[in-house]
Amino acid sequence: MAKEKSKAEKKQKLQWHPAFAAALEMELLENKDDLEFEREHNLNRKPLLIDCLVIKKKKDVVIKNEIGKFFRKYNIIEYKSARDSLSIDDIAKTQGYAHLYKAYGESINSVKFDEVSVTLIRESKPVGLFKYLEENSYLVSNPYKGIYYIKSGLKFPTQIIIGKELTHENHEWFNLLSDKVTKQEMARAIEYSRNVRSKNERELIDAIFEVSALANRNIVEELKMGDEDMCQALMEIMKPEIDEIRLKERRETTERAIKAAVKSLRRFNTSDLDIKMTLMEDYNLSEEEALSYLKL
Repeated sequence: MAKEKSKAEKKQKLQWHPAFAAALEMELLENKDDLEFEREHNLNRKPLLIDCLVIKKKKDVVIKNEIGKFFRKYNIIEYKSARDSLSIDDIAKTQGYAHLYKAYGESINSVKFDEVSVTLIRESKPVGLFKYLEENSYLVSNPYKGIYYIKSGLKFPTQIIIGKELTHENHEWFNLLSDKVTKQEMARAIEYSRNVRSKNERELIDAIFEVSALANRNIVEELKMGDEDMCQALMEIMKPEIDEIRLKERRETTERAIKAAVKSLRRFNTSDLDIKMTLMEDYNLSEEEALSYLKL
């Protein structure tokens, strides 16, 4: 049971992370030409990866978005979904990622200590972590609503972003990374998406909506029922997801039909060779695929 729960939690985490990366890129869209996003970073030739986003910023560029104002040249970003905890150990882990990123630069000291920053993002405030920081004399400031800087006690400067506390006007894409999105927030985002012409921006928005719509089904249904134009916009946004569901249903229906056919043919003492040939002809299967059904 515990193992099954762990798999389910991991699946949930993997669903939210691509949406987070897309939301962050939308947040920083005004500086898209000044930033380079690495969704997976190989530290060296060995299979050693850091499980977070890396954003590289051009030198001397000032990021307009409040989240990006903290950025240095190299920025390690880790997202925690609502189901994930955020403790001092997570801070230690991301500091470790930053050390590894610095250590595995292209040459000795090519990545300077003062060129790296760390950002952790979570929907709700980790009360235990902030209590620990206070009790252990870490200097923490709150320059913007929902954004906290840890200004002492760590090798790499670190900011913590609390999604629920961010201003809705300035961070509408992060607001969608929640299962408590309001009808107004969803409607505003949909209206914005209808005017998007850029292929890259459209793909980012689709990635966000794919998760947000599933997490807020009741809001989506309300919008679909109340406005025909809104319903059409939602259908366009969710088309890839709908197509995937339909494809999955067709595959499952076909698999059931093939299994039933094999069972019926065997009942009439049909040889495996003849069953294989029938499956290949009637269901357009390869020999390998047909043989796999004979082993069931």
